[in-house]
Amino acid sequence: MKFGVIGETSEGEARVALTPASAEQLQKLGHDCVIEAGAGGKADFTDEAYRDAGVDVLDNAQAVFEAADVIAKVRPPSEAEVDMLREGQTLISFFYPSENEALMKRAAERGATLIAMDMVPRISRAQKMDALSSMANIAGYRAVVEAANNFGRFLTGQITAAGKVPPAKILVVGAGVAGLAAIGTATSMGAIVRAFDVRPETSEQIESMGAEFLFLDFDDSDAGSGEGGYAKPSSPEFREKQLALFKEQAPDVDIVITTALIPNQEAPELWTEEMVKAMKPGSVIVDLAAERGGNCKMTRKDEKFVTDNGVTIIGYTDFPSRMATQASTLYATNVRHMMADLTPEKDGKIVHDMEDDVIRGATITHGKEVTWPPPKPKTKAQAAPQKREKKKELTPEEKRAQEVEAFKKDTQFQVGVLVAGAVVLLLVGAYAPESFMSHFIVFALACFVGFQVIWGVAHSLHTPLMAVTNAISGIIILGALLQIGASSWIVVFLSFVSVLIASINIVGGFLVTRRMLSMFQKS
Repeated sequence: MKFGVIGETSEGEARVALTPASAEQLQKLGHDCVIEAGAGGKADFTDEAYRDAGVDVLDNAQAVFEAADVIAKVRPPSEAEVDMLREGQTLISFFYPSENEALMKRAAERGATLIAMDMVPRISRAQKMDALSSMANIAGYRAVVEAANNFGRFLTGQITAAGKVPPAKILVVGAGVAGLAAIGTATSMGAIVRAFDVRPETSEQIESMGAEFLFLDFDDSDAGSGEGGYAKPSSPEFREKQLALFKEQAPDVDIVITTALIPNQEAPELWTEEMVKAMKPGSVIVDLAAERGGNCKMTRKDEKFVTDNGVTIIGYTDFPSRMATQASTLYATNVRHMMADLTPEKDGKIVHDMEDDVIRGATITHGKEVTWPPPKPKTKAQAAPQKREKKKELTPEEKRAQEVEAFKKDTQFQVGVLVAGAVVLLLVGAYAPESFMSHFIVFALACFVGFQVIWGVAHSLHTPLMAVTNAISGIIILGALLQIGASSWIVVFLSFVSVLIASINIVGGFLVTRRMLSMFQKS
């Protein structure tokens, strides 16, 4: 069968649903590929590159519709493009069926099959086809880049001869794919990052990326994950607490990136006009929910403007398109994986299995019928979230009691060690010669002091402690060399063993340290 791709007609859209690399993979599935001339130009994919990959370049979109059995594009089709569909033909694109019901019914009447990439169910097997996540990942990264471009300082802190530059403080609202991408980008650029999400299970993900999770002191039984891993609407009481938290943060943060969306609903208002007015001049707000009304109601869709108090608000809706080459590569890969599921035998024949959770979930029209909304997938989108238990804040009296108890245990342990050592000394002293006892006492004291020094060091410092242990081993070798010429063969033997073991420790310490240092060197 023939797989065809047409150019995007939406203003400002630079992505394309086919790359030369994905075309080669589609041909391995048994499909011939055609593309409209110039369709990949804005994403830096030339017609010549497509021809080199074995793709036929046709003059216009009409020619592609006539030649291909499966059509792919990025944005939802226009009415004119739907009218070019014929019975039995398949169209793959973003569609947003809740917003385009009339267009969906029109395609069904023509007998075409529509596969909406925004309706791919969020189950493990479908991650490779999850185009929403692919584009959200790019949007989160680009949001930080745009914020940095409009912010008047470094994101990272610096100490220079000309003065000290404090790091920027960034607040990310919503920790979905876009939010986590923004957090990762901002922390890698040296900013101090805080983040909030109504789903408490995201706190570990946020903290693992080096950001601070803002806890809300509220019973969050009404908040959390909804269907497909998205956040669900919160109760009015929870929302009031949430807004109060953001109001506290507004005067302190320099950049706010909002990403909160609820499926098939207008974006919730999370950053009010009052909060915007409380922000410092020069601050930046990037609203990734601008296409659905915005998390900040002052946001202007597809515009950037500066408020009266000097806050820049960015409401662009084309962040993935601003990185067209990368976005096209990821989206084309998502579409190619969808085609792989539609071609199970890799023989170029489409098998539209409506019993398959992924295909059924993404199919919104088939067999002259509207099949949206789909039934719930048999496979759960994700495991039930485990609520993170909040640590109880100890009172000063409780902290003091814990410290006293810990001191008692340490003291008891040390006294026990000293008593055991004294007993051993008495037993050895009763039979050993005087010259041996002087050496043995030094050995026992060295063991005790070394134990106290090493045991008291936190586990996180054990690797830096390698240098200290090497120094101790060096002292052991020096002492052993002084004793190796003694008259007693036992002393000579023990000195030799000490030199051997301490040498192994020193060499091993240097090797481990060198290996760890090489991990931080750029290749």
